[in-house]
Amino acid sequence: MLSKRIQSLSESMTLAITALAKQMKADGRDVISFSAGEPDFDTPQIIKNEAIKALMDGFTKYTAVAGCPELIQAIKIKLRKENNLIYDAGDIISNVGAKQSLFNLTQALIDEGDEVIVPAPYWVTYPEIIKYAGGKIVEIPTDDSTNFKITPKQLEDAITDKTKLLILNSPSNPTGSVYTKRELEGLAKVLKGTKVLVASDEMYEKLVYDGLKFTSTASISEDMYHRTITINGLSKSVAMTGWRFGYMACPIRELTASMKKLQSQSTSNINSITQMASIPALLGKADKDIEAMRVEFEKRRDIAVKLFNEIDGLSVINPSGAFYLFVNIKNFSNNSLDFCKRLLEEKGVATVPGIGFGSEGYLRLSFATDEKSIIEGISRIKDFVS
Repeated sequence: MLSKRIQSLSESMTLAITALAKQMKADGRDVISFSAGEPDFDTPQIIKNEAIKALMDGFTKYTAVAGCPELIQAIKIKLRKENNLIYDAGDIISNVGAKQSLFNLTQALIDEGDEVIVPAPYWVTYPEIIKYAGGKIVEIPTDDSTNFKITPKQLEDAITDKTKLLILNSPSNPTGSVYTKRELEGLAKVLKGTKVLVASDEMYEKLVYDGLKFTSTASISEDMYHRTITINGLSKSVAMTGWRFGYMACPIRELTASMKKLQSQSTSNINSITQMASIPALLGKADKDIEAMRVEFEKRRDIAVKLFNEIDGLSVINPSGAFYLFVNIKNFSNNSLDFCKRLLEEKGVATVPGIGFGSEGYLRLSFATDEKSIIEGISRIKDFVS
């Protein structure tokens, strides 16, 4: 009865494990969950106030599919000031989170048999939406030795005459790796002269550590600007996961128009209240809140990395961004699903198997939780592997 397309999709492993951990807690189990990919901080008050104002002002009607003019202008200003990227209003679309941004892009761009290059580990959604569009996933494997980043040689070897898109995620979910400007320039040299487009997922751009400066992929060169679709949002950096706000900027007019057309026949515009609430964040009015959150995440990261690297047999690289650790468990198991299942059942610690991100022998742990839980949870993991 069901379509082949829908049967090809797998449930998000991260959401499934988070739901299981919540159910175990509801059943009275003592569970520490490191599985959720969302900040444990509240949305800044200035954003809430703007939402309340929009509601009281009656801003509750349909807007243009891409977003109201005030929102589009705020996105333009943000991209120009923070990323050195200049777009016309017609290049920008607001979406129901980055998932819709990527879904619209792959549906508008990918035909049956088109190849999409995806570095692994990858965010769990990437391969699923590529499959749904009929595309072929070409994985480039990475590991601890390269800080989970692809090299120009790997990219060159992966490109064929069927390659249509490269998906880059920096800072990365699940590894926290961040591509430097020089590393992006190396990839840009390989892409120059090809027809390969780039989807640059920059959702965690404001959560970078150790004084590192984030570089937007499209800002590398004129050539990269014209082949890159920049995807971003406020879910992670401004603790707005439930508001469902994402956006994309694409200078390829035919592609942008096609994505707007698709959205007009699916969700239409995103929530009007969310649109108005997002404007102060885009204009930098929540920057103090963002910085306070970033500093706390960096502190938690340092604690978690130190504790993990004191456990014999486990290792983890020091992530430069996001709020995840991608822990190497290969000395204990090459079946991360079984490892994480037993860890949850025996010690009440919820993590996400690396296989869900395309990399066996690892698990993902989110440090977007309080310090006490981090210390206790890693202590339980130490007991488990001992």
